[in-house]
Amino acid sequence: MLRVVRVEDGMVQGLPAADPRITSFKGIPFAAPPVGVNRWRAPQPVQNWEGILKAHDFSPISMQVPTVIDVNNIYTREWSVDPDLPMNEDCLYLNVWTPAVSSDEKLPVFVWYFGGGLQVGHTAEMEFDGERIARRGIIVVTVNYRLNAFGFLSHPEITAESPDAPTNFGHLDQQAGTQWVKRNIAAFGGDPNQITIGGQSAGSGSVLSQLTSPQNDGLFQRAVIMSGIFTPLYPNSPVPPHNRILKEAEEEGAAFFEFLGVSTLREARMLDAVYLRDKMLEYGKFWGTVMDQKYCIGDPYNLFLSGQHYKVPVMLGNTASEFFSVPYAGSVEEFRAKAVEIFGGAAVEYLKLCSVDSGNLEEMIRKASVNNIEYASRVAVKANSDSGCSVSMYYYSFDAEIPGWDNPGTFHSVDLWFHFETLAKCWRPFVGKHYDLARQMCNYLANFIGTGNPNGKDSTGEDMPLWKPCTREAPYGMIYADKAEFVEEPPGEVMQFLVEQYFKQQSIYE
Repeated sequence: MLRVVRVEDGMVQGLPAADPRITSFKGIPFAAPPVGVNRWRAPQPVQNWEGILKAHDFSPISMQVPTVIDVNNIYTREWSVDPDLPMNEDCLYLNVWTPAVSSDEKLPVFVWYFGGGLQVGHTAEMEFDGERIARRGIIVVTVNYRLNAFGFLSHPEITAESPDAPTNFGHLDQQAGTQWVKRNIAAFGGDPNQITIGGQSAGSGSVLSQLTSPQNDGLFQRAVIMSGIFTPLYPNSPVPPHNRILKEAEEEGAAFFEFLGVSTLREARMLDAVYLRDKMLEYGKFWGTVMDQKYCIGDPYNLFLSGQHYKVPVMLGNTASEFFSVPYAGSVEEFRAKAVEIFGGAAVEYLKLCSVDSGNLEEMIRKASVNNIEYASRVAVKANSDSGCSVSMYYYSFDAEIPGWDNPGTFHSVDLWFHFETLAKCWRPFVGKHYDLARQMCNYLANFIGTGNPNGKDSTGEDMPLWKPCTREAPYGMIYADKAEFVEEPPGEVMQFLVEQYFKQQSIYE
């Protein structure tokens, strides 16, 4: 087993995982600490170290709101379970799980970006243990990155100082971590030309931004987008904050400096990190991706739809009950009026699909409500097909029964336990069928990472259900319920209508 390897900056030592055939390396620095003069700068090179770095423990997590245990918060119950995790601005480290016995094996590589709205999250979350995927012949790398104001602040002084990297430091950390993987993963038995980037929630939004950044040519060969792409649908539907242009973001940063009581970038860089974090939380703003015309040249989702992305195979999907868009109306008449306002002449067809003649407003709203991530995914699939792009997109929907006293349904992020096959770490009373499903889901993911095609054999030696690419003509996908099943049925009529309308009336969503 590879327990000690040499990377570009020195020697690192890992430890056997629970399965001793896997070695885990935790807390490898991929960039210099982003502190002092490196605060709000693109990641800088690591200094070489002497001797052997013991990569035995996760690094401190990025600066963010501290974990407070709250039994009424589903995410605290699920995995934000340790309020005492070390937290530090010095956070640019990554973790590697490798099954390689020698450095010349050229195994496929999975680089993972965690979610958390770009405000919270970290690589030490227990669902992200890479061991089970690694057992399938994949090297797993999880990359930490800067969050919130530490990772996405803009300011005129920063732009003047670093016009080529004025903001989006969290995304540049993800990029730098992936570049480090490309340069160093061969030492762990990996193939630098077989890299898949993946993420969930804001992590998969990050994947989309990496897919559409002009700076990443040749950096990766596949992409996994789990529950993280949105596009506006009905008026007032909840969607993530819009990506700001640089000028807007600079103005917000200047206002934040004023709130902090500082007048220069130098003064802001001298502030204590905990003080800065606490003032950021008091300020109460969302900090996210900025269209800076360097790393991010436009809205990543719109860039993807217009074909301005790297043409690599994509696996994408959602859980069945997350982020529904609902057409709010207080009466049948208001529902009719809103339909006309949104869809114009096509409102007649829409109202018919929503059974408006029934006069039952509750039924109408139920029929009109759709999963926003599924909707955005299906729009992306259609755009991919319409462009004539030959790149495959594999769509899934996670609709398994989730046990527990809270009866949570398929809430946002619950599928992570299954994709990483880490159910045994969860408090929920999972049983055999859940473990069988997790095995299948992890198999499909590992196969996709390895070849760009999820299909292959189960550990039983039998072929798993065939998963075909999702296209405009065949808008089908894999349904993860009691078991994995590829369902050759189109989406509901309302969903089909909405997807078609996106392309006919794009201006109504602006």
